[in-house]
Amino acid sequence: MRKFLLYFLGLMLACSFSARASFILLPMDEIAQKNHLKAYGITYWTLNKNYKASWLLNYRGGSFLLPDAEEIRRECQIRGVSFELLSDAEAQQILDEISSPSQNMETVVLEKAPKVAVYTPKGKQPWDDAVTMVLTYAEIPFTPIYDEEVLKDQLVLYDWLHLHHEDFSGQYGKFYGSYRNAPWYIEQKKEAEALATQLGYDKVSQEKLAVAKKIRDFVIGGGFMFAMCSATDSFDIALSAEGVDICEPMFDGDPSDPNYQSRIDYSRTFAFKDFILDRRPEHYEFSDIDMTEKRKIPFERDYFTLMDYSAKWDVIPSMLCQNHTQLIKGFMGQTTSFDSALVKSNVLVLGKCELNDEARYIHGQKGKGFFTYYGGHDPEDYQHRVGDEPTVLDLHPNSPGFRLILNNVLFPAARKKPQKT
Repeated sequence: MRKFLLYFLGLMLACSFSARASFILLPMDEIAQKNHLKAYGITYWTLNKNYKASWLLNYRGGSFLLPDAEEIRRECQIRGVSFELLSDAEAQQILDEISSPSQNMETVVLEKAPKVAVYTPKGKQPWDDAVTMVLTYAEIPFTPIYDEEVLKDQLVLYDWLHLHHEDFSGQYGKFYGSYRNAPWYIEQKKEAEALATQLGYDKVSQEKLAVAKKIRDFVIGGGFMFAMCSATDSFDIALSAEGVDICEPMFDGDPSDPNYQSRIDYSRTFAFKDFILDRRPEHYEFSDIDMTEKRKIPFERDYFTLMDYSAKWDVIPSMLCQNHTQLIKGFMGQTTSFDSALVKSNVLVLGKCELNDEARYIHGQKGKGFFTYYGGHDPEDYQHRVGDEPTVLDLHPNSPGFRLILNNVLFPAARKKPQKT
């Protein structure tokens, strides 16, 4: 009888604890979370299972509050994500702390898992794109799309679109100077020309402009676009040069328009103004937007700082800057960073290098949608080069640089539902 009573009491205590645990907290501070990157994947998975979630801005590094369910606990354990069980009272205490006017914190309800598309050519190696890499690591599903799908208006199927190491100007990444005799360059040029012809365009530059305009319309209509590396400035350059031939003969077979700089229309761009295009085909630069050759910052001092926005008043930039540190180590790319003087005044700078005031991470609104530009190629590969080995994210599960990418992936989940009136 005594053994039965002890067993019964133990069972009651276990049930009582289980009943008290109404929420799961995914802490995102530096100490408590074993795997920050996979925590985003858990949050996405939870939304995809039609649960609601909350993003606790500036609370312990931007933690996530999820409903307590056995399948969520199990998924956290499988993926190696740290979590804490909270009672109703404990969760309410946190929410009360966050809502206090004296605290720079806010609670944002995440409503649905965004449908993610990655703009990438067929046959692209996964490690060529940091976003593809981190989405795969975090186990967030995405669909690869390219020019055919974009031109067939399939962007309407997605909420979030990523562009990475891409050239929308038709100059093949400006790799001509170093790689014009490399087999991979010759093959990629041939494939791009064949695709442009197949899609009904005389030149690659014309076809890429058509793609850029479709992406522009996707954003204006309410989509979310995230771009890294050369996709940032080459996208804006392509839009600004509509109707102007800025490509030299080795790129498109005929001379560029004389004095084409005077015909650039900055009103068409998303983020940049007053930039000067680089006419030299052998030079690995599109324009003076990029700071790679101008920055002169030694490796050991190459960091950028996330801006401190008011979570209650500036919810969007606060979401995009959530991290367990404000100081992010720098990394290079074809487009490493942006000249602050060439960033439009209506574009928010989310991260900048304090040594030279360059912008590393910027965000803006276009029509009903949003865009974010993030300079550099791979947050955990300082100077990524053609043919380098892929980054192994198991070695960087708490990467603050990769966290910024995943902030953007979850950003559309916070979009408010349209009113039914």
